[in-house]
Amino acid sequence: MTVLPDLGRPPDIPPEAMATATALLETGRLHRYAEAGGSGGMAAELERRFARLTGRRYAVAVNSCGSALFLALKAAGVRPGDPVLMNAFTLGPVPGALDHAGARPVLVEITEDLVLDMADLRTKAQASGARVLMLSHMRGHLCDLEELHRLCGDLSIALIEDCAHSLGASWNSQPTGSFGVAGCFSFQSGKHVNTGEGGVLVTDDDDIAAQAILHSGSYMLHGQNGTVPPAEVMARWQGFCGNYSMRMSALVAALALPQLGKLSARVADWNASHDRIAARLRQAEGFVLPNRPTAEAYAQSSLQFRLPAFSHGQMRAYVDSARAAGVWVKWFGISAPEGYSSNPGHWPGARASDVPRACTIQATLCDIRLPLGMTAPDCDAIADILIAVADTARKVKHAPA
Repeated sequence: MTVLPDLGRPPDIPPEAMATATALLETGRLHRYAEAGGSGGMAAELERRFARLTGRRYAVAVNSCGSALFLALKAAGVRPGDPVLMNAFTLGPVPGALDHAGARPVLVEITEDLVLDMADLRTKAQASGARVLMLSHMRGHLCDLEELHRLCGDLSIALIEDCAHSLGASWNSQPTGSFGVAGCFSFQSGKHVNTGEGGVLVTDDDDIAAQAILHSGSYMLHGQNGTVPPAEVMARWQGFCGNYSMRMSALVAALALPQLGKLSARVADWNASHDRIAARLRQAEGFVLPNRPTAEAYAQSSLQFRLPAFSHGQMRAYVDSARAAGVWVKWFGISAPEGYSSNPGHWPGARASDVPRACTIQATLCDIRLPLGMTAPDCDAIADILIAVADTARKVKHAPA
């Protein structure tokens, strides 16, 4: 009997990260700042290295990607009641960041390749008057970021990238997070760097960086940050930015730093598993997978597929059968949010009726996580189950909704 891998297993914490964290714990100095002065320690070093990794001038380490998204909106000038564009395929923390900022979400359609619909973006931007787009590279799928950059310029829209699922990915060799005014990354356990929780905001903009640093809670000790705008910029914003206590701790940074050097190997591992399973599903009856343009270098720690001919009842039967067989399938067409899966009908302030195509696409959309270290037989066993339970669910003609 084949023992399936645990699809929920997060990336391992490297021994060197554990050793560094243990040494830090022994000092008791887990806060990133020191009143008597200092270099900023682990958090500052993480900011310097992450800025180089993403090709940006500034990196601000915070306690979650959700915090980074909120700070990016705030620093970009979003105020309560402002409309903010967002693609209709994402997770709760993205509309949650808009809600935190008091913004009004304007949902934009997606294509069958699970990326932003540029034509609908133009229409919604002109109709709503929105001047900010919060683009989620949801599950690592990238739209044409060069075309989007040009379109945002034409429409005078500030682009904020949610890169929670795309660390290590690029479009025509340019990293995600470097196309907009700000990019926001996640170190949550299921992501490409695992610290349990944590996030980083990156930008080239002096004013956005200054506001993010001050809002995150620098206590006027921002000289200890790893990347800091000129003193006159910091002085201009000092006194106007409330302290929201969103800083990353030194302990989280200590766990993250050794993992940055492992990113390329992790991406290669994930992509090999993704591509093997995807190739099998593309050949199976009823499965539809997103097309991946040659310009897109993805970092695919999960896999998505649709079963567009299935009814709601058949989808429920499919998901239940796959889970019973040992493959934890998540379904974006669920009636109520479940764990890390949700859809436009579940988000505060969002109007699912504005994006009927996105809702139809997500009604039969599933995904699975891909742990590191899967073997070819592991991948084949998972593909076998996904295909077999589809054959079974297809026979459920009148399954209850």
